[in-house]
Amino acid sequence: MTTLFISDLHLDESRPQIVGLFEKFLRDDARGAAALYILGDLFESWIGDDDDSALASATATALHELGTHGVPVFFMHGNRDFLLGADYARRAGMILLEDPRVIDLDGERVLIMHGDTLCTDDLEYQKFRALVRDAGWQQRFLSMPLRERRAFAAQARGESRKHTAAAKPEIMDVNPAAVIAAMHRHGVRRLIHGHTHRPAMHRLGVDRQAAERYVLGDWYEQRSVLTWPLPSADR
Repeated sequence: MTTLFISDLHLDESRPQIVGLFEKFLRDDARGAAALYILGDLFESWIGDDDDSALASATATALHELGTHGVPVFFMHGNRDFLLGADYARRAGMILLEDPRVIDLDGERVLIMHGDTLCTDDLEYQKFRALVRDAGWQQRFLSMPLRERRAFAAQARGESRKHTAAAKPEIMDVNPAAVIAAMHRHGVRRLIHGHTHRPAMHRLGVDRQAAERYVLGDWYEQRSVLTWPLPSADR
């Protein structure tokens, strides 16, 4: 059986075609998998587990249905849905994972991450990330009415688009030294991550050994899925 990895779906009510594509994926391909890993940014934004939107409800139902077919679903926070908590995870039947995490795939240790912590050259983003991951900030934000949280999320998305458009492309990508350091720290030769929206397989050297980094694609126009075991040409 195969293990599936996805990230950066950015589900949003303004993009119903992608929501439908994801639901079809869960009904079809994913039901035959050994496990599904969602490595962050499942949603375009997440304002709290008390979100009463139709999208949040429908997505939880679809994910929970997959779990009833014996497919465990693992979720790792991204930079857009870092507030997704235990309550929603229970509704969706998902198992929350810390970022980073080393998992066993067919006897091999593989490091999985969302990938934003590898983008160390993007200093402005890293400062913002440190702010919103602070427990005090999150508590204050989640105490706000839903209406105010939705307004904040919309403003933050707008600022993010401006930052992305103005920043140099290389700043938005991972820092090679950060990648090697992470793989060395966890003692792995394979890394899977998302965040950058630049799907590819990169060969590199870690501790004088051949290593690979697999980058997951986004779901803005079409689906992007990494299937393990990998094709023989990629191993």
